[in-house]
Amino acid sequence: MAEITKPLAWWKTMAVYQIWPRSFFDGNGDGIGDLWGVLQKLDYIKSLGVDAIWFSPLYPTPNADYGYDIADYRGIAEDYGTLELFQKVLAEAHDRGLKVIMDLVINHTSDEHEWFQKSKDVNSPYHDYYYWRKGNGKKPPNNWKSVFEGSAWVRAEETGEYYLHIFAKKQPDLNMSNPKVREEVKDVMRFWLEMGVDGFREDVITYIAKDEGLPNGIPLPVGAGLEHYTSRPAVKDYLREFRDDVLRRYDAFTVGEAPMMTPKLAKKYITEGGDQLLNLMFHFQHMEADCFLTDFIPTRFHLKKLKKALGTWQREMRGVAWNALYLENHDHPRIISRYGSEKYRVESGKTLAAMYLLQSGTPFIYQGQEIGMTNIRMSSMDQFKDVLTFNSQKLYAMFGIKGDRYLRIANRCSRENARTPMQWNNAPNGGFSEADPWFRVNPNYTEINAEDAEADPNSLLHWYRALLKFRKDNPLILLGDYKEYYKNSRNLYVYERAHEGKKLLVICSFSEKPQRVSAPDGWDFAQAVQVFGNYAKPAAQTNRFTTQPYECRVYAG
Repeated sequence: MAEITKPLAWWKTMAVYQIWPRSFFDGNGDGIGDLWGVLQKLDYIKSLGVDAIWFSPLYPTPNADYGYDIADYRGIAEDYGTLELFQKVLAEAHDRGLKVIMDLVINHTSDEHEWFQKSKDVNSPYHDYYYWRKGNGKKPPNNWKSVFEGSAWVRAEETGEYYLHIFAKKQPDLNMSNPKVREEVKDVMRFWLEMGVDGFREDVITYIAKDEGLPNGIPLPVGAGLEHYTSRPAVKDYLREFRDDVLRRYDAFTVGEAPMMTPKLAKKYITEGGDQLLNLMFHFQHMEADCFLTDFIPTRFHLKKLKKALGTWQREMRGVAWNALYLENHDHPRIISRYGSEKYRVESGKTLAAMYLLQSGTPFIYQGQEIGMTNIRMSSMDQFKDVLTFNSQKLYAMFGIKGDRYLRIANRCSRENARTPMQWNNAPNGGFSEADPWFRVNPNYTEINAEDAEADPNSLLHWYRALLKFRKDNPLILLGDYKEYYKNSRNLYVYERAHEGKKLLVICSFSEKPQRVSAPDGWDFAQAVQVFGNYAKPAAQTNRFTTQPYECRVYAG
């Protein structure tokens, strides 16, 4: 396909800051992050050099999955504020030039949603809003397994029927094949877009269609049946309907989230110039460099696996579609603790930041990533709160892994590592709240916090600001070719960006041990300009050097 030559859409030039509201900042003193807190921190967010905020769910919820179980799509959770307060945050964000993106969770609702409560009546039109089925004798309707909690079916005493839940038991799946459900989704979209929201991050969007008849799936301990609800043909029909009937009328931005996504499959959704259904697609391939399929099956970190994933997406999307760039979000442990080094926290954090922010795509930064927050260490399982952590505990117990052995796994793998309160300063509770926080603050807040990072000109925070400004000032980062060097290295990630006669070389070491680096063909370090480096510049630039621990250098030529 010919390269995209039309002017860049606004969402291609932006950088996005993700807020997981419960842990961002407590503005009303009850120990829970909220919109009052966001309002107070808008200037900080703007100072980073980002252009948009993505809110993880703010809607009313019983918190079975901390907001991803929605009880009302048109409201704001009482913990976070009111609809009027959200409108004030929206207006203040827009005044600062910040777009606002909402999380749209339409694969499932909470079982406390009015639709689900009404659906328990077999004679109600809402009964077909969800997947209610009679059992197979004394067994569930099929062998599907939930991603979170055992069987994907729960029997309701009121009806004697089972309802489907791909995720938690309190997250029943919506029946998107019902046209009335799709109309409800479109009305929800219009509600927020009319208010002034600029777009949506669409949660597990490739799960919203299920194969007719809900046939049995390949037997698996977790996710049995996934071949019958992942990227089924009807997904594209539904997304096309949402696009044509709603999104196009508002110039709304959309980014989908899709487990098991590949570049080939992504092109079916985000290829430009034709039947484009989404603007961007979040995938997980680069998040599997230290695990097998899921964070909860950990392996040793393999840099070559990371390079292959990132490089493949850079090459495959070139001239065809646009990448979504991220290293952290609410669903993964902290990246420095995974791919970097807590011992060399600042150095490895800077290397990781340059590695991904200087690639082509729209970058996303998760709260706390910009100051180098790390994983927390829990001393017992009763300190955890997340349904996924406890379901994984049950699965590991089936293989005899219990007690302290599982605790070590949970400390490494739990997504709760990303959900500890934001560390604002070295005051009690990291400045997150004057009350007891809803969740443990990482004890390292006395050394890792935004206030201290602000005062240190060499901090990771200032490095992020400089990189984001550099992106804006250099079109080659958005538009340039991608070429990789040292492909077989297990310790070095080196790539070049080139556009209209300008070049950029990014050199990233992922090792404490010295690594020998020679200038690639076409590069002369004595003539090039070093624009970034996480160590002091050498007195003389030579075409061969030995790296320091987790060293990063970026040359312009």
